[in-house]
Amino acid sequence: MKYSYIINNVRENEKTHTIFFDADFNAMPGQFIMVWVPGYGEIPLSLSYTGKPKAVTIKAYNEPGMRLINYKKGERLFYRGPYGNHFTLVDGKKLIIAAGSGIASMHPLIDDNSIVIESLRNGSDIIFEDELRDRAIFTTDDGSRGIKGHVIDALKDIKLDDFDIIYVCGPELMMKSVFDFLKDKNVRAEFSLEREMKCAVGICDSCSISGIQLCTEGPVFSIEKLKEMPEFGVSRLSYSGKRIFIKV
Repeated sequence: MKYSYIINNVRENEKTHTIFFDADFNAMPGQFIMVWVPGYGEIPLSLSYTGKPKAVTIKAYNEPGMRLINYKKGERLFYRGPYGNHFTLVDGKKLIIAAGSGIASMHPLIDDNSIVIESLRNGSDIIFEDELRDRAIFTTDDGSRGIKGHVIDALKDIKLDDFDIIYVCGPELMMKSVFDFLKDKNVRAEFSLEREMKCAVGICDSCSISGIQLCTEGPVFSIEKLKEMPEFGVSRLSYSGKRIFIKV
């Protein structure tokens, strides 16, 4: 277990904060760290900034997240990692597809060659808005920002041949809908998956999907690899190890 000092805590929206910390490890877009919250245990968090300083972007939907978003400058952030593989970096044009806080892991990929489709519940959920302003297509459930609808409502109007690679991250049902839309098309695409994760080193098997462990073999998979993973978008293991079906 290592620790670094927090440099800044930036509020992105009502429930989402980006925590910047001083660390000198090497990391790539798509990798994650296990953050230890004293009294609450460890949680996996993707790196939303991979340069220096590093950062994680946290949506407070559970007790560890509620504690983390209240960390102050100068406090210690305990972590181990980074773990996992990473997105393939390309010099060409990139289409980035995200929903909710899924944009965090792909934030380091955003540049002048990127177009972003981001799906949100409502307009107040947007994060990294300044960087997305001129390159994003938003969809919202309530129509308060951009297109009223979901990712596919925006994706169907995109000319996919214009892009050298497509990156996808977000809730699994969203990613499954994108996968189904793309799977018969001639595209290069990578998906960053999420599963319950306890150890991050391939011991507990809580993050497995179709016999593949996200922590050691993922979390980033090509669209070709996903075609070999029948559990994708169908079922997952709960934190206690019980197999549950993903609800539509």
